[in-house]
Amino acid sequence: MNKHQLIQHLKNYSFSDKIIKAFEKVPRENFLPESLKEHAYDDNALPLEKGATISQPYTIAFMLELLEIKPNDKILEIGSGCGYVLALLSHLTKNKIYGIEIIKSLAEKSKKILSFQKNIHVSTKNGFSGLPEKAPFDRILISASSEKLPVHLYSQLKPNGIIVTPVKNSIYQIKKQSNKITEKEFPGFIFVSLISK
Repeated sequence: MNKHQLIQHLKNYSFSDKIIKAFEKVPRENFLPESLKEHAYDDNALPLEKGATISQPYTIAFMLELLEIKPNDKILEIGSGCGYVLALLSHLTKNKIYGIEIIKSLAEKSKKILSFQKNIHVSTKNGFSGLPEKAPFDRILISASSEKLPVHLYSQLKPNGIIVTPVKNSIYQIKKQSNKITEKEFPGFIFVSLISK
């Protein structure tokens, strides 16, 4: 697929205009190794390094839709990998975006690619515990799968905040409303595992 075909493909799923526009604006090939650039607009996950992947565009769009991002939301992405999703997020909010990536080489590359985006901050560290020093966040996106819901991160979420996270082979949307937590499950996805140690 080329970029135009991928955009058309995503439009067929009725994702919101602002998400489609973000995909139109961000060149996915910039975040891929040279050998994979020709596959940049295939609707597939692609391998990066040390077991990491760049997620399938459809899956990313699905998760961004569930985040229900508003223009001033402060966002944390755990497992930010090559930085592609951070770049997409920067077209959805004007506020600060924090990325955490445990694989140092990936974090360094993403910092370099995103250096012109002054609202994006990438840290090289284990993201399992979130980013308490910058909390609370309006939205938290976890881009790797864990075995259970990230209950330990609920305290880093603002009132009316949303976490979108893969758990095993499902994506969960977790909403915090007047200190009540609600969860919705969307099964049928595959992710690499979150490194928690």
